[in-house]
Amino acid sequence: MLAAICVVAVLVSPTPGDRGSVITEENARPGAVDWQLTRVRPDADGFRSPWIEGYCSKQSVAAGESIDLMVSTDPPRPFTVEVFRMGYYGGLGARLMTTMGPLPGETQPVPEPGPKDVHECQWEPSASLTIPDEWVSGVYLGRLTTVPEAEDEPYWQSYVVFIVRDDRPADILFQCSDNTWQAYNRWPNDFSVYTHPKGNQGPWAAVSFDRPYGREAQFEGVVNDPLTFGSGEFLPFEFPLAYWLEQHGYDVTYCSNSDMLSPDRGLECKAFLSVGHDEYWDIRQFRSVEAMRDAGVDLLFLSGNSVCWVSPYSDSPDGRPNRVFFRGGPYGGDNHYAVNRERDHGPFPERGPDEGLLMGARNVEPVNGGGDWIITQPDHWIFEGTGVEAGDRIPGLIGWEYHGAPADLPGLEVVAGGTAWVGGVTPQQWTATIYPGPKGNFVFNAATIFWAQGLSSPPGHVLPWSHWSRPHGPDTRVQRITKNLLDRAIEGGD
Repeated sequence: MLAAICVVAVLVSPTPGDRGSVITEENARPGAVDWQLTRVRPDADGFRSPWIEGYCSKQSVAAGESIDLMVSTDPPRPFTVEVFRMGYYGGLGARLMTTMGPLPGETQPVPEPGPKDVHECQWEPSASLTIPDEWVSGVYLGRLTTVPEAEDEPYWQSYVVFIVRDDRPADILFQCSDNTWQAYNRWPNDFSVYTHPKGNQGPWAAVSFDRPYGREAQFEGVVNDPLTFGSGEFLPFEFPLAYWLEQHGYDVTYCSNSDMLSPDRGLECKAFLSVGHDEYWDIRQFRSVEAMRDAGVDLLFLSGNSVCWVSPYSDSPDGRPNRVFFRGGPYGGDNHYAVNRERDHGPFPERGPDEGLLMGARNVEPVNGGGDWIITQPDHWIFEGTGVEAGDRIPGLIGWEYHGAPADLPGLEVVAGGTAWVGGVTPQQWTATIYPGPKGNFVFNAATIFWAQGLSSPPGHVLPWSHWSRPHGPDTRVQRITKNLLDRAIEGGD
């Protein structure tokens, strides 16, 4: 049953052209003291929560457009949806935007595997939400809660997640890494691009956005966080950056990976952020970000294992674009690691360019481990005001995957580098780099998925760990480095 909901909001419109006012005014509004999941429960396989789970019809949506919520409850129960925008909000982390329900719940079917073992739900919509013009771009979580039939019956919860995008000029474009969230998603029972019987690195498995996000995929090895059910990897790896940006009033707007198939959105912004674990890129994303760099946009790869696999999109059966992808082939051009991936796991239908020529540093093998982020060039402007010296360490900030092998680019500098310990004992080298763009801009590569861990610790945040190493949480040096980079990107300068 479809419940049509159109929300009328009462936000005050910001002054046109007043950069930062959109985020500042939004975060001045009352936050929600209760937005986290309280009662979550994995099934026997550990990957999903069939008591209540759902997904959205689109990865991102603009104001004035509608998005459908597909929800299943087993056993059938009425449920409510509370939609929150994620931000700072005086330290609370979210704002309640609207509520829906109670709505009738039904048990919707688990799909049979399709081509490439894809699990592609075709559930009936449970509700439709039209995005008001006043809703600010951001990451939105819908908290699903069952309504018990009796006093002695417990309630259960999970999330759905979507991005509200806009087209306004902004200082910072925050690209969520939702392709990678989906690549690792193991719903319903251990099906991801890594779980095909032929092997975990080949082109054999496809994944669809038309299914719920289950438990955070690597809950046994990286972050065991029950808060994440239904929200992909946003909360553990990306929210600490969004929370910090909005705390400090940065003029930030948000998009999904699928919004970057042309450079148009990025060309309206001064800085582009690749965040957290940003592994899977359609080749059109690469060309878009390359064009943005060449046009003078500053690029900040506050991420690790980024631009590793070409992930070609295809449509859903009902024609919605960019809802299915698979591992189409490695990035890396003719570099040995790309050639070896083709040899060991191919044949692949695509080969991506050398990601180091965009990011400054590359994916390396092995690419996972843990270690300290070690300063090598303390006199560089990115370290202004930090007081660091050569050899200073930021504990545990490298992990669980990283970049190394700097590209041969004019003016490229290695600003940090050292050893990541694979399995806790085997050394591998990583490097953080910066190089000048063609129009006075720059490209910075932090070389770690865990960069955001050094910026903030939002409510409910669980620190990840990797290969017997873990970051320590907010660090004034990481905060100042990030501020220096963003200030240079926003204000310009030599």
